[in-house]
Amino acid sequence: MINFINELPEKVIGIEVTSDISKEEYDSKIVPKMNELASRQGEINYLIVLKTDIAAFDAGVWWDDFKMALNHFTKWNKVAIVTDHEMIKTITHMFGFAFPGEHKTFKLAEYEDALTWVSV
Repeated sequence: MINFINELPEKVIGIEVTSDISKEEYDSKIVPKMNELASRQGEINYLIVLKTDIAAFDAGVWWDDFKMALNHFTKWNKVAIVTDHEMIKTITHMFGFAFPGEHKTFKLAEYEDALTWVSV
């Protein structure tokens, strides 16, 4: 399940993932918000709080996330990933170099640090 994090600076989209997410949920919630932010701001600052492991994402979500990353390739500014799951941190470090902008991982206990970092 995807929940949007409210009370964030205008230039930041924040989500919290607490359980399995489907391609349909991703496409109906995340994609429109990202498109709107990219059009309005010209850059994307993204705060992702993952309280579930990598198995929560079906294959369609991974593919659509990759397509969205490419569609907004030059607009990525900062992506803060907040999780205690080491596999997600490893994947972020392995593939983060392939996309512009900064990517940084934080532990769940470091949420406030992540919020500050992605908001600047």
